[in-house]
Amino acid sequence: MPQYAFLILPAFNRVYGESAPRLTRSELTVFAGRALPDGVSGIEERLIGGLPYVTFETAGPLGADEVARLSNLSSVYALFEREGELLRPLTMRPLDRLSSDLITIQKYAGKTNEHFTKLLLNVTALATDFPMDARLSVFDPMCGRGTTLNQALMYGYDAYGVDVDAKDFEAYSGFIKKWLRDKRLKHTAETVPVRRERALVGRRLQVTFGLTKEAFKAGDTQHVSVVNADTLRSREFFKPGTFHLIATDAPYGVQHGSKGGSGLSRSPLELIAKAAPVWAGLLRPGGALGISWNTYGGTRDDLAAILASAGLDVVAYPDFEHWVDQAIVRDIMVARKPA
Repeated sequence: MPQYAFLILPAFNRVYGESAPRLTRSELTVFAGRALPDGVSGIEERLIGGLPYVTFETAGPLGADEVARLSNLSSVYALFEREGELLRPLTMRPLDRLSSDLITIQKYAGKTNEHFTKLLLNVTALATDFPMDARLSVFDPMCGRGTTLNQALMYGYDAYGVDVDAKDFEAYSGFIKKWLRDKRLKHTAETVPVRRERALVGRRLQVTFGLTKEAFKAGDTQHVSVVNADTLRSREFFKPGTFHLIATDAPYGVQHGSKGGSGLSRSPLELIAKAAPVWAGLLRPGGALGISWNTYGGTRDDLAAILASAGLDVVAYPDFEHWVDQAIVRDIMVARKPA
């Protein structure tokens, strides 16, 4: 059987770097089940030349399309075919279509690890009925300063978000506008008030850009739309059945509690319980919702019951639980909206 090896991407965050090989094993299991027709076997962590790898076997040689799919794993730096003690590099073709500094340039306290954000987006996209390389629409209902939105843009998706924190809204608006100017990408960007019956209910950032002037002129563009408002009011700003997938990193209830402007406690599950029916209504049939959360704030069974009560089917995924710090153990749950 053909044998392969992933070299794990070095992580600036030491703690996450220690978890990356194990999380890659779980992520590869998801890719194999949904994106590789013949699956994989013998997934193992091992050191080769003193560096961390994840190795696996396939029933037959990987084709170019399969290598391209695997190129998107969140913590993978390179893919090799193993021939005895030798490693032969394979040409990777990830979906990424923008400069990587869109993801890495922002530095601020509380930022979600970029590799983990990509992992969350990947496993959520793979749970949908839609091809991962299609033009998908992604919604982050607690988008903060836009890490998930930016990863969606990297993949060529359209990105939408809501966040109640005015400072985060301003920070992301300023960042994405400056980034587009610095990259000299043809674009339009404006921030406009949103009113209902003459009352101001929020602000909306609206961005449209193309990879080239010619693409922009031809209408080959990507879109970003972010609203500064309470996530529980998301249905006021976006139409039902709009999004292919929803991916969000829930507040951990440690540093900043569960933001939502609704008098909720510091438990993220209380916020999710109120918001899940709203978010589910925004998903297309066959779409999926992926949430990461601090397990100290609620169990898997608790979160699964909340998502089920919102009409979603929880997906049986492998273990993504990992230690972040003494107050945070993070995990992922994905649920589908029935087609």
